[in-house]
Amino acid sequence: MSFCYRDLISLFNQCFAASYNTRLELGDDEPIYLPADAHIDHHRIVFAHGFFASALHEVAHWLLAGEARRLQVDYGYWYCPDGRDGEQQRQFEAVEIKPQAIEWALSLCCGFHFNVSCDNLNGSVEPDRHAFKTRVREQALGYLEQGFPPRAQIFMQALRRHYGQPELTAANFDL
Repeated sequence: MSFCYRDLISLFNQCFAASYNTRLELGDDEPIYLPADAHIDHHRIVFAHGFFASALHEVAHWLLAGEARRLQVDYGYWYCPDGRDGEQQRQFEAVEIKPQAIEWALSLCCGFHFNVSCDNLNGSVEPDRHAFKTRVREQALGYLEQGFPPRAQIFMQALRRHYGQPELTAANFDL
């Protein structure tokens, strides 16, 4: 199956451009969320370098962010770049569990392989990818049982329809 970021842009914008004044856009550099301002009249989810996984990850953050967060650059979240120490890595992983659980579900809805991202290649600690993926899986299973956030449900349905994927089950999230 072919995975083209243009399909994600089209599907996302069909789902949310009118109702949330938000568009998914291709970027050249680091991903970022930019709320509407005096120069651009719509909110922008900018993903990196045309990477399909980057688009899914950035959309997952948006699908989780509340209304007040969506009015702030990068949702006003704390971020410490690659090169984190042990404590910084623990903080990073704590704030990434929910968006990565949503990203995993989005990936499954496309039939796209999900890779958990510890995002610390140059840090002073080696992240425990398996332990982090286990926590992300637990969150995904919790969403599956209790319901994904409403906007996530809308986008997941659009992705499943486009890519011909079935409803998600707990078995989809096996490690």
